[in-house]
Amino acid sequence: MEPVLSHIATVLPLAAEAAEEEGGSFLVTPGLGLMIWTLVLFGFTFWVLKKFAFPLIGEALDKRAATIRESIEAAERQKEESDQLLADYRQRLTEAREQADEIMAKARKTAETTKTEATVEGQTKRDELVEAARKDIEAEKSKALDDIRKEVANLTVLATERVTRKSLDDAAHKELVEDALREVDFSALAGEDRNN
Repeated sequence: MEPVLSHIATVLPLAAEAAEEEGGSFLVTPGLGLMIWTLVLFGFTFWVLKKFAFPLIGEALDKRAATIRESIEAAERQKEESDQLLADYRQRLTEAREQADEIMAKARKTAETTKTEATVEGQTKRDELVEAARKDIEAEKSKALDDIRKEVANLTVLATERVTRKSLDDAAHKELVEDALREVDFSALAGEDRNN
């Protein structure tokens, strides 16, 4: 390639000299020799380009076309994958909404059941507490009535001893207490307790 360039470098100045001898610029008035050399150089340059440069350029263009084709195919695959992922996402979203609706329905049902059970349990507990309170009241009332009977008996004995100014033996004491208790109306006391 170097001899060709040196040959071109020597031919151009010679052609320029020949054109100047003919009386003008070789660029303005073309000469037959210059045209032939120009065609020869063009043909030679074209042959060099065809032999060395065009195959490399063609190979680069083929590689570029293959790369572009692969990129397009990859983009189409990615689009298909993204469409599939989107469809999967939408399906999962629909399933999640359905599950959320089911969970909400179950939660509402559980809340209603719990509320009903709590109401029934509360009612039962209240009834138990009321019943226990009644039993306690009855026990306290019985105890109070017993205490009142004992107190009335003691007061009766004291009053009798003071009135009669003598001590009573056990039999007389017992008879006096029973008489006093018969005279006191304990049912009336129990009724007053219930009203209060």
